[in-house]
Amino acid sequence: MIRKNFGYIYFKRFLDISAAVFALIIFSPIFALITLFYLFGKNKGPVFYKQKRVGQNGHYFYIYKFRSMIVNAEEKLYANKALYQKFVDNGYKLATKEDPRITTFGAFIRKTSLDELPQFLNILYGDMTIIGPRPVVDKELVEYGNQERVAKLLSVKPGAMGLWQGTGRSEIPYPERADIELEYVDKASIWFDFKVMFLNVKAILVGTGAQ
Repeated sequence: MIRKNFGYIYFKRFLDISAAVFALIIFSPIFALITLFYLFGKNKGPVFYKQKRVGQNGHYFYIYKFRSMIVNAEEKLYANKALYQKFVDNGYKLATKEDPRITTFGAFIRKTSLDELPQFLNILYGDMTIIGPRPVVDKELVEYGNQERVAKLLSVKPGAMGLWQGTGRSEIPYPERADIELEYVDKASIWFDFKVMFLNVKAILVGTGAQ
């Protein structure tokens, strides 16, 4: 479990707030364009998608993304038993080309990671951090094995960018994903965070594992 390095924790929070405020200002035109698309485009509906995730110390919060799916996508996933089983077997995700819930515009914002931009709001609120293990839903915790490993994962804030994403994003399934996320907890430091950020930016630019 991560050591209580208060200097690191406070400095990281300072960076989180600074980066979140800066990003929300810089990307505000993109927020506006995507909002207009959902207000006046063919796929009318909520601009944002929110889902309950497990955060630090087991604290629940809602993660925000730009909606990339049809309205009521989760209900339709649960109603289709075969699709849901494939979703679980594939590490709680589906490839874009295999997921009938994802819209054409949604596929584009996923490919470019624009759907993740609202998570800067989560970072500003303090539920997430820039760098950390990706936040999971309750059902995914079983993939981490015993309670010690689960407690280790939840000892840090979940991040918008993580070692798993930087290593291969969606191409790496469980249980290897769990080992990679826990490796971050063991190595967490300012310098390692910058390394993970670089890996994520590189993965986004080359489209590694994007879905």
